[in-house]
This record gives sequence, C-alpha cells and structure tokens, in this order.
Amino acid sequence: MILIDSYGWIEYFAEGPLADSYAPFIEKANPENTITPTIVVYEVYRKIKNTKGEQKALEAYAQISRTKIIELTSHLSLIAADIGLTTNLGMADSIIVATAKAYNAEIITSDKHLKNIKGVKFISK
Repeated sequence: MILIDSYGWIEYFAEGPLADSYAPFIEKANPENTITPTIVVYEVYRKIKNTKGEQKALEAYAQISRTKIIELTSHLSLIAADIGLTTNLGMADSIIVATAKAYNAEIITSDKHLKNIKGVKFISK
C-alpha cells in the first residue's frame, strides 16, 4: 500500500520537474494499492486550481478519486497530534504520516519535512 503525498500529485498535475518520477505511482493508483487522506485532496485541489485552473484541478481530483480516500477521524487526529508533538511536523504532514501508519502504507514524496520519517520513499531530482 502506498500514500502519494500532496507534493507528488501537485508535481504530476502541474507538470513539474519530478512529474515523470511520480507518473508510475499515479497512473497505477487504485483503491487496492493507494490511500489518500482528505487533507491531500484539499491541498492538491487548492494548489492546482490556483496555478492551473479549475478544469485541471477537477482532473486531479478525478484521478485522486480512483484511490481509497481516507477521512480524518477523531482517532487519526489524536495519532496525528502525537506525531506532530514528537516530530515537530505541521498539521497536514502529521495527518499524512498518521494515515500512512494506520494503513501500513509507504509515503511517496519529495517533501523535505518528511524525508527522514520512517516509511517514506523520497523522490529527488
């Protein structure tokens, strides 16, 4: 199971320099192999709509919807808060790490804040 961080989705849909590195993960994503926390849906839609427009943002959302979307529950919120306290990660990153841990998923990202977290596959230039 994998969790593609917001960074990867944004790179792919904004056609950033790492888009090709994320393509295999995104193009093969489905509910059986990929989870997506709702905070990632928010971050990706907001960023893509702001930079590429609503149509591209809706395309990104359609692709993300092909994964298993994980709602933020009170239980996940508590786990995320504890992760934030022990790692000093921000709210969104803590929620992403908590969700990955809860579903035993590897995080695919290029976010430097997550680089040294256990269970992260870091994609660099």
